[in-house]
Amino acid sequence: MLRKLTFAFAAVALVVACKGKQTKSDVESTPITTPTSETAVESTPMSFDTAGSDSGKIPGLETVHFGYDKSSIDAENKKILQGNADWIKKNGGYKVQIEGHCDARGTIEYNLALGERRANAVKAYLVSLGVPAARLSVISYGKEKPVEAGESEAANAKNRRANFLPVQQ
Repeated sequence: MLRKLTFAFAAVALVVACKGKQTKSDVESTPITTPTSETAVESTPMSFDTAGSDSGKIPGLETVHFGYDKSSIDAENKKILQGNADWIKKNGGYKVQIEGHCDARGTIEYNLALGERRANAVKAYLVSLGVPAARLSVISYGKEKPVEAGESEAANAKNRRANFLPVQQ
């Protein structure tokens, strides 16, 4: 046993010793350039946190809310979605993921299906406004990602939503 251990140690030491010391000529030097503020602005895409439109930090892209157990687009949501459609058309370098959400009531399966109906209803309406379907994707999180904790009516109302997450193409 000791003999095997000694042999293994010697083999490791030999490999390490053969590697040798790195010389300056082995390292390729590359000059580091720092972009000016002008070039950084032109080439840097907008970055969004994972909250998307829920964060309220994307001017022109807003979350829409739904009634209890509803996936239909009401007049208020149509106005919001018109503005969202304009944003999506103007920002052609982005695809937009539409995320359907529900409140805490109902089963996981039911809420995933309802969230998907909400996201698909929003997508269909945006497509009717001239947004290319290829630039939109849908996903349902059901009740798994609430924007507000709790089960009060106010929290439930905020959680029944479809939000928008821009993703660079």
